[in-house]
Order: sequence, then structure tokens, then C-alpha cells
Amino acid sequence: MERCSWANVSELDQKYHDEEWGVPVHDDQQLFEMLILEGAQAGLSWTTILKKREGYREAFDKFHIETVAAYDEKKVAELLENPTIVRNKLKVNGTVTNAKLVLEIQKEFGSFNEYIWQFVGGKPIINHWETLADVPTSTPESDAMSKTLKKKGFKFVGTTICYAYMQATGMVNDHLTSCFRYGVDVSS
Repeated sequence: MERCSWANVSELDQKYHDEEWGVPVHDDQQLFEMLILEGAQAGLSWTTILKKREGYREAFDKFHIETVAAYDEKKVAELLENPTIVRNKLKVNGTVTNAKLVLEIQKEFGSFNEYIWQFVGGKPIINHWETLADVPTSTPESDAMSKTLKKKGFKFVGTTICYAYMQATGMVNDHLTSCFRYGVDVSS
């Protein structure tokens, strides 16, 4: 079975690729989780984040947005001592900031899903890449998402992170044309 070459790093990467990557996500909590995990990856490998994913879920109360938004300095200090996550002060504080901002967006737009999917017109962009080298690291859509999120105060939302987020949550389907997941109906 042929899959996108980046997924052949480990069994964990293969499972993530085969079951999640490129599948549209519309649940606010899952969208928040992936935003945080993609930001946590900055400067690291995705495999590292996948290995720590369960630790993140436990440390950040299963990414319950309201709970994370209410974290205080004591909780942040506790997180910075937790070896099951990336113990980067800027990233941990950014997670709390981002949770607060997601709550504001939910109030304004009804859901984070409604807000974030507007950057792709509400439906997945299906690409037709033949090689990994063809896949961009950013697009006009990820540029717009990044610019808008930064303006709202979000942390760790550069255009490359936003594009990886769009791929992870199925806003963009970038499975290579040779991949067994290419052409699988994951529309929402």
C-alpha cells in the first residue's frame, strides 16, 4: 500500500496519516487541539508531537477550551514542569491565550468551526500533487488565516503553521496522487 512518503517515518506517523490527516474536522475542541499541536511543532518534528499527543491531552484537560482559557500562573508553572509536553513557556502561555481567543470567536461567530473554515470557503480544497516537493508550505489561504489570527492576538500561527493546520484538519487535502488516501471521499 503506497502512502505519502512523509508518513513512513514511524508506525505512529502512518496511523495518523491513514486515519486522520486530510479528514475534515468540524468539532471546535478538535480544531483547538490541532491548532495547539501544530503550534507546538514549531522547530520540532511532527513525530515528536505525535509521541507527546496523549501527554498533551492529559496535561491540557483534553483541550477543553473553557478550562484551558481559565488556567492561571500556577497551572502554567505546573505545565512547564510536565515532561509529557513541550515545556516551552511561550508555547504554553500561547495555548492559554489561544483558548481565550477561541472563546471570543465562538461568541462572535457561533463556533470556531464557522470562523476557521471560512478561509477555504467552507469546504475542503482538494489538491493533486504528484510529489512531496510539489506540496507548498503556505498558500494565499494560509497567509490570510495567519494574518487574521495574528491580528486577533493568536500565538504560533505563522502561515506555515496555518497551512499544516489546514492539512491536518482537512481544510486542504494534500495526499499525493499516488497515495492510497488520494481520492478517498472525506468531504463534509
